[in-house]
Amino acid sequence: MTARAVVTGIGVVAPSGVGADAHWRTVLSGTRHTGPITLFDPAGYPTRFGGEVPGFEAAAYADNRRLVQTDRWTHLGFAATQLALADAGLPERAPDPYGYAVTLASSSGGNLFGQRELQRLWGGPTRAVGAYQSIAWFYAASVGQLSIHHQFKGPCGVLVAETAGGLDSLAHAARAVRRGTPVVIAGATECPLSPYALACQLASGLLSEVADPERAYRPFDVAASGYLPAEGGAVFVVEELGHALARGARIYGEVRGWAATHDGAHTTVDADGDPVQYARAMRLALDRAGVGADLVDVVLPDALGVPRYDRSEATALRAVFGDRLPPVTTHKSLTGRAHQGGSALDVATALLAFAHDTLPASAGPDDVAPGCELDFLREQRQPVNRLSLVCARGFDGFNSALVLLGAAPSSGGEQ
Repeated sequence: MTARAVVTGIGVVAPSGVGADAHWRTVLSGTRHTGPITLFDPAGYPTRFGGEVPGFEAAAYADNRRLVQTDRWTHLGFAATQLALADAGLPERAPDPYGYAVTLASSSGGNLFGQRELQRLWGGPTRAVGAYQSIAWFYAASVGQLSIHHQFKGPCGVLVAETAGGLDSLAHAARAVRRGTPVVIAGATECPLSPYALACQLASGLLSEVADPERAYRPFDVAASGYLPAEGGAVFVVEELGHALARGARIYGEVRGWAATHDGAHTTVDADGDPVQYARAMRLALDRAGVGADLVDVVLPDALGVPRYDRSEATALRAVFGDRLPPVTTHKSLTGRAHQGGSALDVATALLAFAHDTLPASAGPDDVAPGCELDFLREQRQPVNRLSLVCARGFDGFNSALVLLGAAPSSGGEQ
């Protein structure tokens, strides 16, 4: 039999709060957690708002030795992983090192650390960088640090596909489970909030410059003007089903199907054309999950908040689902766009929705933009088939889709 990959632990460290419960309360309340950027002085930048993790204390999740070697993005990963392992009831150190692995996604790497060191190099009296500059900025830094600290020595890796990578990470974890690794840490955290990182994002022309955090990021809305950057994300314990059942673990849901496609085009070009590859990723994910499009309870879209991309995404969803479009819900406007961490956060929302037997209302749009007519979930409802489709698009043409089957909220048993 093909091994089945289930999620047994969720760790959230995001603008919506620290911990899965805090995130779920934010989703239900529809409270926005975007505001002025405080990690550096954004004065002089056209975008000065974003989503930051409130009251985050890195020292609560790692000792000083590890903290001085790493960037805030990795600090967030330390916290999310610790929370996920505790939620899954697993020890922090692997009893079987080669039976545990880490596969995370990253877009921006350790840019806050790198910015500080390069400023020392070019503007400080020492004209030097610290010894850890060579490793702290690197995309795989979080994976490496977590593997070392937790002694997870199975097949580890890092995915780099902008927002799409947060879903690719779960797919990669499921493949590792099918190939014989019982436990895989998956997901993503980000911290794209530094002068350099903000300048890079501004170059795309996709950031919102609206000077009101309550109105700056409004996906699918007539007032859509771009996105707000955000830090944080979610990390998961993905486990082989038999392994989870043998130890009596609580199961949130199963990774049933996934797919990734590529447009072969840079995303700064006009995206109003036929989104055939994005729709193809959705169809492939559903087909590989063995479920019909008509069985999907809810879709969590990419929701970039840029009008032409919102219209393109709505076109893709209508192409896949036709007249039987399932409810669509998005909460990125509450937190900002955390790139790969944002799609991982969508996975957490979907799994928590099934755990609470509640599909949460969408945080907008208030006034649907022409071409974005979808069945946005306006009030809470119960799932029927416990199936969700989570979608993400990464800059430069990446498309990913993930099908999740939620466990029954009370049993936590096999589906």
